[in-house]
Amino acid sequence: MLSNIDINKMNELMEENKVAKQIISQLLENHHTIVSMIAHEIRNPLTLVSSSLQIMEKQHPEVREFYNWDQTMEDVQFMCSLLNDLSSFNNSSTLHYSVFPIGQLLKNISVSFAISLNARNLGIEFSSKIPSDMGNYTGDKVKLEEVILNLLKNAREASGDTGHIFLSAERTKDTVVIRCADNGCGIPKDIINTIFDPFVTYKENGTGLGLSSAKRIVEAHKGTIRAESSDETGTVFTITLPV
Repeated sequence: MLSNIDINKMNELMEENKVAKQIISQLLENHHTIVSMIAHEIRNPLTLVSSSLQIMEKQHPEVREFYNWDQTMEDVQFMCSLLNDLSSFNNSSTLHYSVFPIGQLLKNISVSFAISLNARNLGIEFSSKIPSDMGNYTGDKVKLEEVILNLLKNAREASGDTGHIFLSAERTKDTVVIRCADNGCGIPKDIINTIFDPFVTYKENGTGLGLSSAKRIVEAHKGTIRAESSDETGTVFTITLPV
């Protein structure tokens, strides 16, 4: 798996040398194809195994009492999640452009997230500040929504059953800035510089691909994403996108 450092070095080399750009582009295309094929070939039979186990559990509820049954089910679900995240990560730099009102997208995400909090009966307070006049933006609407929802999900997990999450956005003449803040547990200083690295996770049952995929999506839009955190104030993720 290519790291962010590897990808940045290849991008620099492609900008400097046209021949290298052609070769590296082909190698990257082959790399993405191979990863997608492997994930697809593993996911199909694994999905069948997962479905069979669920049917078995419904038809024979007594299996829930079997030693390590719950752990086996959790492991299978984790592997399915890992393969899904791997596919998303592998395709995170491939964008499908459209023109859309970015303010409306963020408002829709805010409403959906608020509804999900209410459905879970959590004591988390959520608020947002999205201007109505943010105008149109050209980018991959689906992938940007994936990024924001991932940040909100992380904020929810960091907040536990209580806390406050705040999503805000603003637009200058040539820049859109989106911030997702929470007053949760914070990210320790000794690991904050590695949270965007692939397969690096500090969450139980985490795949370590969510934030890495988010970074690749943002950078594919020629933008940046950074995190600031402390034990006292919580965490703020800031996304900057050129218009």
